[in-house]
Amino acid sequence: MDRQTLRPKQNKGSDEHDVLTVNGRARLRRRHYYSRSEGTTTPVDKLLDAAEATVSLGVREMCSRLNAGASSFDRAAENLARTAQLRISRETLRQIVEGDGKLALRLSESGELTPDWKAKDCAGPNPGAPGSLAYLSSDGFTVPLVTQAEKTKRRKQVLAKRQKCGKKRRALTRVKRGADQRYKEFKAVMFYDHFMEHRWVSVTRGNCQEAGRLMRRDSRRIGFGEADFRVGNIDGGPWIIGQIRQRRLPMTATGLDFYHLGENVHKARRAIFGEENPEGKEWAGKVLHTAKHEGYEPLWERLVELRSNSRGPVRRKASNVLLNYVSDRREMIRYPEFLARGWQIGSGPMESQCRVVPDRVKGPGKRWDADNAEAVMALEAVHQSRQWSALWQAARN
Repeated sequence: MDRQTLRPKQNKGSDEHDVLTVNGRARLRRRHYYSRSEGTTTPVDKLLDAAEATVSLGVREMCSRLNAGASSFDRAAENLARTAQLRISRETLRQIVEGDGKLALRLSESGELTPDWKAKDCAGPNPGAPGSLAYLSSDGFTVPLVTQAEKTKRRKQVLAKRQKCGKKRRALTRVKRGADQRYKEFKAVMFYDHFMEHRWVSVTRGNCQEAGRLMRRDSRRIGFGEADFRVGNIDGGPWIIGQIRQRRLPMTATGLDFYHLGENVHKARRAIFGEENPEGKEWAGKVLHTAKHEGYEPLWERLVELRSNSRGPVRRKASNVLLNYVSDRREMIRYPEFLARGWQIGSGPMESQCRVVPDRVKGPGKRWDADNAEAVMALEAVHQSRQWSALWQAARN
């Protein structure tokens, strides 16, 4: 800020601040500066804020690290006291962790925390072979949330206890509105290389449009379009392929996760043949082998044959459901091509992230506000992206 364009808002004191003694007590007199373009500023406030901050950046990092491996904030606070001889209440620790998680989200959004690798540097399955290869995947998972009904009930219980106590208490603070359902779907987006040496994970409590925005944002940051081959491995969810198309991501190919195809084949097998029928198991094995090594057309012929031989409404419905599932994902069933190129045909890396990232917020008795759950998971996403040190360096700056 150019001090030449500023004028003091008050003319007391010869410097920016003075320390005065009034009735034996030290008081600080602050000088304000004002300009029409930049408003009011008080330079000494930055010094006061720094002096008032009682939790250092190093302690904040320890809180976040210990919380990631703990089952609760109580356990994290106990571990902090035991290992570092730092006594912080579980409530203070919770506020520190959730605050730094929200900081991680802000830094990612602003671009201050970005991947330190590029898609063009991602090696393919054959070391030394020309051509870079980068994968994209996305999926959703549920998180337990505090509903508005639960918050209202808790509020009534607290007020009832206060009335019985008979003492005058400070007024209760306003609470954030609770969720309308006990579980909500969060979404994760991941870019990675063939050997998982490079990966970038983002998480959001937003809808599929927000997940698509993260796909677009992160693809630009890693230069996804600069990789020679850009492959998607997804579970076949319509919203995922829809966002890939809507955001016009430069995909070389998008494949259906083979495991999810198998799940649907076996679901139909159980409905048509029965749970332990050997003939049904043999049929399912042949169908999956056909899909994996021969492709869509031979697979379709086998399913049409199954449909024509099915008798009864239950069996016909199951065969129709499988036919529709496969037909809707025709362009994604290209396993022979993927295997010939050495590309992965499963979304295992993404499935793993959908277990690891929300692990801290799941468990018996756990309920969260959506923004706090997102913040805690954002810290784990940073860790999985191998950007933990970069986060705290950015926070220091």
